[in-house]
Amino acid sequence: MCADIVLAEDDPKQAELVRRYLERERHAVVVVPDGRDALDLVRRRPPDLLVLDVMLPGLDGLEVCRILRAESDLPVLMLTARSTEDDLLRGLDLGADDYLTKPYSPRELMARVRTLLRRTKSTQNSGGPLRVGALSVDAGRHEVFVDGQPVDTTPGEFRLLEVMAARPDQVFTRGQLLEHLHGFDRYITQRAIDVHVMNLRKKIEAAPRKPTRLLTVYGVGYKLTAGEPKPPAGETRAP
Repeated sequence: MCADIVLAEDDPKQAELVRRYLERERHAVVVVPDGRDALDLVRRRPPDLLVLDVMLPGLDGLEVCRILRAESDLPVLMLTARSTEDDLLRGLDLGADDYLTKPYSPRELMARVRTLLRRTKSTQNSGGPLRVGALSVDAGRHEVFVDGQPVDTTPGEFRLLEVMAARPDQVFTRGQLLEHLHGFDRYITQRAIDVHVMNLRKKIEAAPRKPTRLLTVYGVGYKLTAGEPKPPAGETRAP
């Protein structure tokens, strides 16, 4: 799968190494060493994927991701030397689709890239919209509507909704959802799913603290419903 990829990395040696591996898989790669330049470039000519280092001059990667996510659903893979769980979850909360900590093996990075590109292509080639009550998820157009109103989602949030909308009322464990969202990630675990769920509830629920669509099944995981007023026994409204 050949793709146009922007690599935002200010370390020349690291950038050259990653560029060579990406080009070995026949991707077209543009390297930029500055956050503002990266943002300007993807705005002018949107690529298929942005590989974004967190520690960039001019504008750091987290801020680039925050700004970009308000404007676009472009897939973003973040690279960082920050290895604490809070740092990783902050990146996901800002809309990154995946997060890889340094030092990493180039082979693992390529695996992450392939996963994100396959996921994007699968979404683009999907059929008609999935409907769960007043919630509509159109994979082909990458659109979400609730009660007829459009809802902006990150690619990770969209993928989670797409998976659950395909099987309404089925309970998914966090592990199952992670396989769809971050199949290659060994560090980001169940809390990553909780962050996505929390953000989605703010967007698709009338009362996020008392959800009626995206429900928690206590001790198991989550399920997407048509919006029944009260959850069955064993379920809770809390994330």
